[in-house]
Amino acid sequence: MIYTVTVNPALDYVLQLLEVKDGETNRSSDTKFLAGGKGINVSQILNQLGVDNTAWGFVGGFTGEELIRQLNVKKISSDFVRISDDTRVNVKIHAQEETEINAAGPDITDQEVAAFKSRLDDLEAGDVVVLSGSLAPSLPTDFYESLLPLIREKGAEFVVDTTGEALLRTLKFNPLVIKPNHHELADLFDTSFSSTADMLEAAKKLQKLGAQNVMISMAGEGAYLVTADHVYHANAATGTAVNSVGAGDSMIAGFVGTWFEKHDAAEGLRVGSACGGATAFTEDIAIKSQIDAVLPQIKIDVVE
Repeated sequence: MIYTVTVNPALDYVLQLLEVKDGETNRSSDTKFLAGGKGINVSQILNQLGVDNTAWGFVGGFTGEELIRQLNVKKISSDFVRISDDTRVNVKIHAQEETEINAAGPDITDQEVAAFKSRLDDLEAGDVVVLSGSLAPSLPTDFYESLLPLIREKGAEFVVDTTGEALLRTLKFNPLVIKPNHHELADLFDTSFSSTADMLEAAKKLQKLGAQNVMISMAGEGAYLVTADHVYHANAATGTAVNSVGAGDSMIAGFVGTWFEKHDAAEGLRVGSACGGATAFTEDIAIKSQIDAVLPQIKIDVVE
């Protein structure tokens, strides 16, 4: 089983307007609520790929109930901890420019954290836990890191979608895959790359520090994957990019879902690249038909 973790999900309130005028009453032509969260995005793609998964996290109040209802409509299996505070609402304004107002998130008690950690008792060897997204302000900054020994004790794999020092601290626990883009990879070593070879050497250093696989996304130049045995490159899909939100989550979902079913990292790169591209080419998280349309474009080359 794959478990996705979104500890600070949101009910996104999306308003569509032709124009927003500051200081005046503005009227929206269309509104909708959407369940939001990076782990939820991963679950959506896994569902489209037909890979069993369960979404974990915290929800509370009427907003949390609506979020769960939306997941049920999308047939996303979930087992969230119910909390006493309300799930946050983020406001997304689509007008002449896109504007976002993101709430900080609910207060989560020690008892609610303990209830969440008890979910990890269900893990079995071979399971994968994908942890992604921002933390609620009441949670410690090392919350994700604190879960990793518990996950590894069960023989499960994990992925933490984070950057910088927080990413480096996960390496000693041997993450299944990490996915910095080429800028984030350079920042990790406080440098810049003059060549692809330099970039790949930096990725190999992360592998030596503990990462099982290092996937480097490079936008229009595709992506690289450094494994224990080889270095692979996937070309970028061709299409009109209309949405960057969720593309990285989709790429991780494609890789993890494929690895979970086939234990084939190169094929994981191919499917992950297709999922990321398909989401970038649509206004929402990609669906199966969109992924299937992009997949034949993605070719994998063995670099080393």
